[in-house]
Amino acid sequence: MGQLSFADVDPLADLSLRETTFVVVDLETTGGRAKGDATAANVDAITEIGAVKVRGGTVLGELATLVDPGRSIPPQIVELTGITSAMVRDAPKIEAVLPMFLEFARGAVLVAHNAGFDIGFLRAAAERCQIVWPRPPVLCTVRLARRVLTRDEAPSVRLSALARLFGASTTPTHRALDDARATVDVLHGLIERVGNQGVHTYTDLRSYLPDVTPEQRRKRALAANVPHRPGVYLFRGPANEVLYVGTAVDLRRRVNQYFNGSDSRPRIKEMVALTSAVDHVECAHDLEAGVRELRLLAAHAPPYNRRSKFPQRWWWIVLTDEAFPRFSIVRNPKGDSAVGPFRSRADAVETADLLARFTGVRTCTARIARSARHGPACPERELSPCPAPRDLTAADYADAPRRATALIDGVDNTALSAVLSRIAELAERNRYETAARLRDHAAAAISVLWRGQRLRALAAVTELVAARPDGYGGWHLAVIRHGQLAAAGVARRGVPPMPVVDAITAAAQSVLPVPAPLGGALVEEVALVMRWLGQPGVRIVRADPGWASPLGSAGRYAGWAAAARSARLAAEQALDSSDLLSEPHPTREQLFGRPGVDRSDRAVQRRLPRREPFSAAG
Repeated sequence: MGQLSFADVDPLADLSLRETTFVVVDLETTGGRAKGDATAANVDAITEIGAVKVRGGTVLGELATLVDPGRSIPPQIVELTGITSAMVRDAPKIEAVLPMFLEFARGAVLVAHNAGFDIGFLRAAAERCQIVWPRPPVLCTVRLARRVLTRDEAPSVRLSALARLFGASTTPTHRALDDARATVDVLHGLIERVGNQGVHTYTDLRSYLPDVTPEQRRKRALAANVPHRPGVYLFRGPANEVLYVGTAVDLRRRVNQYFNGSDSRPRIKEMVALTSAVDHVECAHDLEAGVRELRLLAAHAPPYNRRSKFPQRWWWIVLTDEAFPRFSIVRNPKGDSAVGPFRSRADAVETADLLARFTGVRTCTARIARSARHGPACPERELSPCPAPRDLTAADYADAPRRATALIDGVDNTALSAVLSRIAELAERNRYETAARLRDHAAAAISVLWRGQRLRALAAVTELVAARPDGYGGWHLAVIRHGQLAAAGVARRGVPPMPVVDAITAAAQSVLPVPAPLGGALVEEVALVMRWLGQPGVRIVRADPGWASPLGSAGRYAGWAAAARSARLAAEQALDSSDLLSEPHPTREQLFGRPGVDRSDRAVQRRLPRREPFSAAG
């Protein structure tokens, strides 16, 4: 399921404009370029933030601060704003100011004059500070003024001109707080103008803006019967075909946003123009909504969902069924013992070559009879020779595919230990480029093996019942069979959860696995269920026959693989940013991470995290 936006939980959609909280913000910056690396000379930074919080014409609070941009302020900006480098020398950095501003603006509509500029700088600053942008609703007074005012009345929509037109109590001075105060008066003047045109809520105001076509506004009636409940919505075209599928924690509010211009993407506007009906499916909680969305995407492949463009197009590595098995890359394996899934065939080929090299599985493609020997039909190559020794009978060769099967099933990870030993040996011999390539292939192989083993372990559980706190004293409940969601329910606060568990379990869908990876379940669904089970507070009510990773799973090397990926990125950045003639080369630890350690003494099995017992009392 995709990340839910602020709009999905927006409590402002049905409030009147008098009840809506606005935070009017204005920024001063060192220039007009917001995007890029903060250390780059051609990227500008914020020097001052001013904000005013208002509701119903009453000022609730103000925020104003200078910001140290970490660089000198150009003379032309000093002349325009009066803010000098000396004034911001002791000011706080944006890393300290931005969280304070976001808390000040929480739950409000952000308003700015030319909002693309101000919000663009705030979003770029959040990205550089690694702060998640909350995606608040945004209102631009420039666009609203162009919609409300005629050219004769307002030849210019500059803030100074509009402030004079509406008799603002504060004159704009190119200082953040003064300009924000002036924008408040402009906002109130514009809202007064649209009040007699049936614009009474923030949703009405969004619909009134220029980017909302009359056709979009007319189709708001399609959302009239959609409830304020979590679930899945489907936009249907003229022939009742499914155009788009999405999820929301409040279906009514989310669907309404497609008709009020909140989503400005051209393809979404095109989809809305084609829509003739909106269907919905109510769900107990977000897991059920996510699973239903995935199943609908797989069933209908809606043209306006990017994720449904190439549904179920995975690659897998399997051992062929012959006397001398070898690895093969296929789309649809017939059994569960497969390595994957892979997005690209090239990644699968690289992993198959690595596994063959360290398990002894042959890479030659000739078909060999059971009575023959490996060798005569295998071409001799100086580069990438066949890993299987020559002149082997089928009985002698059988150990190699057994090792490969044990590795895939998580029974024996000796091959992974051999890979890490080889990387260390190459590094000791100063063959850094070869070691780095092997490191990257090994990290990818470990990650895909570990992910596949976890998914298969979940898909092997006949029935698992789990509960997650809903945040209000109740429980979100899920019945999972062979990795698929079979039933979902909710036990509200004060309702004993165990009778609800028994009821949804009795009515749960029967799941019969088929000969295919993950028993035929959608890869995305099993992965979504696994992520949900791993969330904080989730409790396992019962599991039959139990849920644990294999004894020799690749999880023992998952930490090494993560460190290797980080080492690769660090080495690339070091090589990109340093002068190799004057700077020291990256260390072995920077290039290859720490050597792999088999921590078999820590645990016999990688079991589920220990959780508090689930009780009827909650």
